[in-house]
Amino acid sequence: MIWPGILSKLHAGTVSVSNGSVNGFYGKNPAFLRDIDQLGETFVIDVHRDQHIYSSDPEPSIAPAKSHRGRKPSRLEAQTESVRVDKFVAEYSEYEWQRVQLHQTTKGHLLVDVLHTYIWVWDGKEEAAHKWRLIVRREVDSPQKIKYSLSNAPKEVSIVRLAHMQAQRYWIKRNFQDSKTHCGMRDYQMRGWHGWHHHMPMVLMAMLFLLKERMLHKNTVDLLSCTDIIELLRLFLPRRDVTEEEVLRQLQLRHRKRQASIDHAYENQRKNSRWLMNFF
Repeated sequence: MIWPGILSKLHAGTVSVSNGSVNGFYGKNPAFLRDIDQLGETFVIDVHRDQHIYSSDPEPSIAPAKSHRGRKPSRLEAQTESVRVDKFVAEYSEYEWQRVQLHQTTKGHLLVDVLHTYIWVWDGKEEAAHKWRLIVRREVDSPQKIKYSLSNAPKEVSIVRLAHMQAQRYWIKRNFQDSKTHCGMRDYQMRGWHGWHHHMPMVLMAMLFLLKERMLHKNTVDLLSCTDIIELLRLFLPRRDVTEEEVLRQLQLRHRKRQASIDHAYENQRKNSRWLMNFF
């Protein structure tokens, strides 16, 4: 798992964040949420629609024994019933949603409806449940698109601020899209971690260059994109004209490498077969 390493860096102080935002894969893990909360870090973490929550404090306790025979009860039980978060939200009326303007887009202002309330989360093992904030975002133009998030932000943080914090994951997704499309993040061909660790720093360096160029020219060319920068590089950087001989040379080189890889695989297979025959 990745999250123990993240938490260790937060605990050691080697990483500092204003607020953490991750997807529902981590949001469904109660240990992850509890550990971040105990470190004093503020989070806004997505959860799946089937996440179970409590509308009031479940006050977990051990039920009294029904008789003097057998083992004494030792398992904590909630005093209230849990409910799926989507079922819980469906009980709210339209008047309880708040219209929020998040940020500007190429198609106008991004408007969303936000629902906010306090809920309790209990993993069935802890002695006390956690009282956190539930933020639900619904697209104005697409009401069926609903996003659920939990946050331990203090009460001083406004609903509008929570909505902005919840929306920050969009920029992370956008960076990954640019990395895959323009910088070759998805174009690696290796079978081990060593090659992967060589490839990813090159991708990050390329993304850093594109980011710096966009920041450098944002006042003069505010719509400058990664595609624009790459097209300009192709135009201005010196390059060797590709001739027919060069194309054939590269083709033959690729074929030699592929054949060498095939021969190497078959040779390893033969060696393993001989070893197994000698062993038995």
